Amino acid sequence: MTSWLSDDEQASWRQWITATTLLNARLSRELTHHHSLTLADYEILVRLSEAEGRWMHMSELADRTLSSRSRLSHQIDRMEKAGLVRRECCPHDKRGQHAVLADHGWDVLVAAAPTHVEGVRRYVVDSMTPEEFAALGAASAKITAALESDDLVESDDVVDSNDVVDSNRTP
Repeated sequence: MTSWLSDDEQASWRQWITATTLLNARLSRELTHHHSLTLADYEILVRLSEAEGRWMHMSELADRTLSSRSRLSHQIDRMEKAGLVRRECCPHDKRGQHAVLADHGWDVLVAAAPTHVEGVRRYVVDSMTPEEFAALGAASAKITAALESDDLVESDDVVDSNDVVDSNRTP
């Protein structure tokens, strides 16, 4: 039997959905306007910049960015054309590929990081007390743990916000 949300739970849930949707859209819009990057592009550049040697196996990058492998492959194609990243064959697995942060990608990331951090601070950190922000982090960690322990969801089943937009486009 379904345990329906109470009115208070429903209100909180809808606030969460609205806030996360608006936040992601705003951060992406600011990065696009100022640096011609989407939030997803930025996340890939960050992940590659933090990796030893500034490269990752494509499958690991898909997992870390919560993207399907096919979505990531298309995104890397676009980013490669923009000179932000490049693909390299994996020397140990002829079928595998690495995504590598290009020098231009590093320069774009360094330029874009202040825009992103200022947005996160303005819309999230500064809108709460330090205690509320810490509570948000703790609650988010619990949600993440619950989702990661769910054996029903495989990484290729992840749907990102770009998938939702793409599914609404007409051919």
